[in-house]
Amino acid sequence: MSAALLGADGTTYLGIGPANTLFWALIGATLVVAVADWVAVATDRRRVEYVLKPLTMVVLIAAALVLEDPLSGPARGWLVAGLLCSLAGDVFLMLEDHFVEGLAAFLVGHVAYVVALWNLGVDLPRFLVGVVIVAVLMVVIGRPIISGARRRDPRLGVPVTAYITVISLMVASAIGTGSWIAVVGAVLFYASDGVIGVSRFVKDFPQSRLVVMTTYHLGQIGLVLALV
Repeated sequence: MSAALLGADGTTYLGIGPANTLFWALIGATLVVAVADWVAVATDRRRVEYVLKPLTMVVLIAAALVLEDPLSGPARGWLVAGLLCSLAGDVFLMLEDHFVEGLAAFLVGHVAYVVALWNLGVDLPRFLVGVVIVAVLMVVIGRPIISGARRRDPRLGVPVTAYITVISLMVASAIGTGSWIAVVGAVLFYASDGVIGVSRFVKDFPQSRLVVMTTYHLGQIGLVLALV
């Protein structure tokens, strides 16, 4: 077991035992693999992406699993479940004609993230502020994406609407925790999916895929760091 640090307010902070040293090493490894994936995306090396994109999540999942004595308690289990769903979603989205399956995997993952964040502790007034913020975002960003998805394929209207609603709830829950790293992670994840929706269903723009991947990986790392 690692030694723990006790703050002036009585809060116990994570120590630096061997497992936690490994945790930070794996976070560093996640960043290294992620950056390599970003380079592959920027240079359009698809075969390299097919290896590095899921590998980034595999290393990040390993980091979450080895974290010793997380302050989060059961939140870690739910977060790992969300990461595994995200990994499945990544694989589906790399395959042809599996967008809906990928969307479903990520939707279930966000439900797991919501449960994880509530296990971390959500303050109701902060959560309500978050709900107001994401409600505005759903109108400004979500509505054009949903309209574009329906124009592309009427069957996409319901799943895309459900997904935007659930990820918005995840962001509101992160705001409710009062943890800045959780908020940053959730907002980056939201931005990543927003860019996917805009580029796929509204209007694409140069390097949209690079924006998607950088914000996605940093967002996932932020959510894992919320456990510490």
